[in-house]
Amino acid sequence: RLMHEAGHAAHFANVTQESPLFAQERAPTSVAYAELQSMFLDSLVGDAAWRGRYARDRDGNALPWALHEEDIESTHPFKVFALRAMLSVPYFEKALYELPDDEVTADKIAALADEVEVKIQGGFSPRPLLSVPHLLSDEASCYYHGYVLAEMAVHQTREHFLATEGFIVDNPKVGPALEKAYWEPGNSAAFLDLVKDLTGKPLSGDPWIKELSEPTESLKVSEKKEYDAAVAKPHPAEEDGAGHVDLKMRVRFVDGDAVIADTANAGGDFIKTCSVFEKYVAE
Repeated sequence: RLMHEAGHAAHFANVTQESPLFAQERAPTSVAYAELQSMFLDSLVGDAAWRGRYARDRDGNALPWALHEEDIESTHPFKVFALRAMLSVPYFEKALYELPDDEVTADKIAALADEVEVKIQGGFSPRPLLSVPHLLSDEASCYYHGYVLAEMAVHQTREHFLATEGFIVDNPKVGPALEKAYWEPGNSAAFLDLVKDLTGKPLSGDPWIKELSEPTESLKVSEKKEYDAAVAKPHPAEEDGAGHVDLKMRVRFVDGDAVIADTANAGGDFIKTCSVFEKYVAE
């Protein structure tokens, strides 16, 4: 969740247009455009390269490979079901809003949800359609398809960076590329144009399908290679020998008028500032 919301923060904080209206959630900002940034960071958390580098215990030990391997084995073969679950929501909405007014009854809506689940997911879903909160609140209705489009763009963006740079995690070229292509324009440019401008290709589901189709054993081989390379590096907080992280910015943790922690009081050290906040939360 932290990575997801941090993606939104990085995105909207770096829109460099001449009005704040270019950096807000309402139209003409599309859901797909907004969610692309956050879901791209979401995708990194599942990578062996990220986990080997950053998923450490309090003693600095990396997440064991066996746990990541088990995660791959237990989830990768079934990820297509997550795709089907995402698709079922907008298809249900389409069918619902196409209903004649005289057919809009509680029984018909429930039956329609069951029908869509069986047709698209192959059976009743462990997450019933009518439990999806986006369907139940007016401000979130008719935009779930944006998540599907965003996920398509995530895989296309990842494919682009892996093809051109070879790796994503801790690649100093990725951030500036995202900033220039995706963040700075804000809603002054259309989502489809932004994706095409960065990747050089129109938005397509092919990279997502390719990833879903990769055999589990093949994925384990490539992930093990990335994991070994990641754990061989020093932990980021130890690279300068002092665990000092300077983000070149001032960060404050506040609660109302109370300032809990401030990098200005820690010599600019983000880690020390986080430690103060962590102590506050623990108390």
